[in-house]
Parts: sequence; C-alpha cells; structure tokens
Amino acid sequence: MAKLGMAIADKAIPKIGPRGLPTDSWQATLARPAEAIAIPIGALLSGFLVFSIFLIIIGKSPLEFFALVYKAGFGTGFSWQNTLSRTTPLLFAALCVALPARLGLVVIGGEGAIVLGGVMAGGLAGVMAGLPAVIAIPLLAFAGGLMGSAWIGAVGALRHYRGVNETISSLLLAYIAIALMNHMVEGPLRDPSSLNKPSTAPFAEHLRVGNLPGMDVHWGLVVAVVCCILSWILIERTTWGFAARIAGGNIRAAQVQGLPVGRLIVGFTALGGTFAGLAGVFEVAAVHGSANGSLAAGFGYTGILVAFLARHDPLALIPVAILLAGFEASSGLVQRRMDLPDATTLVLQGFVFVAILLSETLYGRFKLFAPERWGVK
Repeated sequence: MAKLGMAIADKAIPKIGPRGLPTDSWQATLARPAEAIAIPIGALLSGFLVFSIFLIIIGKSPLEFFALVYKAGFGTGFSWQNTLSRTTPLLFAALCVALPARLGLVVIGGEGAIVLGGVMAGGLAGVMAGLPAVIAIPLLAFAGGLMGSAWIGAVGALRHYRGVNETISSLLLAYIAIALMNHMVEGPLRDPSSLNKPSTAPFAEHLRVGNLPGMDVHWGLVVAVVCCILSWILIERTTWGFAARIAGGNIRAAQVQGLPVGRLIVGFTALGGTFAGLAGVFEVAAVHGSANGSLAAGFGYTGILVAFLARHDPLALIPVAILLAGFEASSGLVQRRMDLPDATTLVLQGFVFVAILLSETLYGRFKLFAPERWGVK
C-alpha cells in the first residue's frame, strides 16, 4: 500500500525541471517537432534567397519571378489543377525515397522504377484491351507496381546480402532502366504508327484513367495521397514501422536485438519501388496514353528533393510535393514573361536541395529546440 501511495503521489505531483517548468510541459513536448518544421522551412527560404541573388546577378527581378510562380502555380483554379496534376508522380517518387530512408538508406534511383513501371503498363495495355476497365486497370497497376518493386527491391537485396552501397546501385540501375525503356519503346514494343516519337500502342479509351469530377486532375492524385497516409500508418502505428525506425537508428543494435533487418531492408525498398512503378503507370494511363521517352521526365530526381524537404515524413510529402509541383508548373510562364530558360526552375530546385543538405548539420544545435531548455533532463 505504501508503494501504491508513493506511485500515486509521483503522478499527482509534476516533476520540475531545471528552469522551474514541468518535465511534461507543452514547450518540452513541442521542442523537437518544432525543430523538424523550422529548420526545413529555414532551408527552403535560404534556397530562395540564394536563388534571388542569382537572378539579380543575371539582371532579372526576384520579385517578378516569384510573382509569376505564384500566378502560374497557385493563382487561379486552372493553375491549381495544373499543379495538382504534376503532384501525383512527385508523391509516388518521394515515397520511393522516404520509406527506405527510415532505415537509413539513401535510394535515389526511383526514376528507373518509374520508367519501367510505365513501360510494363504500356506493353500490357494492348493485351488487356479486351478486358473490362474494372479488371484491366488494377491489373496494369499491379504489373507496373510489381516491376518497380522488383527493380528497387533489388537495391535493398544488394545492400543487405552483398554490402553494395544503395545510393550508387540505385543510381546505376536507373540509367540501365532508362536504356531498357528506350530499347523497348523503339524496338519490340514500338507501335508502327508512331513515326515522329517512338511509343507503344496507345491505350484503349476505356483503359485510360479518368479525371476527378469537375477537375482536370486524374484519379492518380487520390491514390497517391492514400498511399502517403497508409505509409504514415505503416511507419508510425505498426510493429514493422517501429522495427524500421529502430534499425534506421542503429542497424547493428537492431540485429543484436533480433530484428529481421534483412527483410526490413528488402521489404521497404520494394514497397518504395512499388510506389515509383505506380507513378509510371499513371503517367502512361492518365497523361501520355502510351509509353514513350516522356516517361523519363525527372520526376524521380525531383522526388528526392521532396522527400528530404519533408524529412521523409509521408504526410509532410503532400504539401511539399504541391509546392514543388507549382514551381514546375510555372516554368513555361516564367520563360515567356522573363525571357529565361525553361530550366530556370531546376536551378531553383538545385539551390534549395543544397540548402536542405546543409541544414542537416543544424539539428540539435539550437538551444531553443532542446527539451532540456524547457525542463526535460
């Protein structure tokens, strides 16, 4: 009874930290989450600042540039639809980076899974043309996702079983995948009627993925958002996600504790590859109508920036992907109004990416975000 009374007393009287605040104060609770938000935002603004200096050096107005970006990406309903249509592949590509990153893996070859997923769907579309859409479209998505899963899952397998660096192997496999895509669409899978731009046979009309009601945005956006939500649940609310976070902190310690590190590495990389493959499927089935060289549009590489800026949080990927998609959607207007190359927005993305990488060294350095400051020992 005495021990029970002491336990009740301990719960009733809050513990006081060194600054006179309870150790469970709301300031201490929010310190680390606030850091995870403030530093990426600061890095984003720093990238904007450096890019603004770059514009001034070449004789252009930063204010005019960002005003045009806002107008083209977010200023009107049409602009929003254009931005959201570009968000879908970025979300899938970012998931391909974010999920392995929770295990401490840096996989940057999602572009390969995207193009192969698209080629797989484009090649099978003619075979499934006679099937109803409710059967054929899920089968095409499954085939494209399976192709991406095998491609990026191989990166995880090479990392775990052979010790091959996943960053290098994923990048090299992406180059191989793009070469395979070009070979297939210009050779065995080429539609004879595609004279100017080699492509696979066009999708049957009933196999095309349609748009959301009242919007010029295809259903892939909904699928991508749902995948982000499910990925967050997997990481934050399941034992597999907890094990992945433990392994990401210290793989050796996870192995000592008996966690299935090998299955986690292969499983999470394969799942990320599945999402990248789905990006290719939706690009073919909803945007292009056939598989061709346009699949290699750089979504996999922009997805790296999205994932790092979102700190590999599946839910944070959504607003970050929308932001960067807006920048990409504005490139045409910026080119026409400011007489700048179409690749100017890529320069902006480069500056932001460098700022994000440099900001990684800042975590834990600001006392403002230290729980100890607010009472936690």
